[in-house]
Amino acid sequence: QVQLIESGGGLVQAGDSVRLSCAASGRTFSRTSMGWFRQAPGKERDTVAAVSPSGSNTYYTDTVKGRFTISRDNAKTTLYLQMDSVKPEDTAIYYCAGRTTLYSGTVYRRPDDYDFWGQGTQVTVSS
Repeated sequence: QVQLIESGGGLVQAGDSVRLSCAASGRTFSRTSMGWFRQAPGKERDTVAAVSPSGSNTYYTDTVKGRFTISRDNAKTTLYLQMDSVKPEDTAIYYCAGRTTLYSGTVYRRPDDYDFWGQGTQVTVSS
């Protein structure tokens, strides 16, 4: 089992950049497909981006393509989300999640595909 702890959220202004981190414990991080998700008040949890265990394959939801970058450092067992040109509509609680897989290139796109979750970090973008 992998335990996940997010950090890096806070209050930022529209157009700013912010980087979220997700520190993972456990020995299986390099065999774990990872994703970032967000949930705004009154809305469902949506997928933001996802990355395969090897880091070779990624997925982004359309609203963040070209602005956000997901990456991982398996040696440091850490997942990142670089958020550039943030907008007020990016305001949400951001969660990281993981699912262990045998296949290094697998990317899971749906929140229901993931087995374990972090506690979330708030990102608030002011206009």
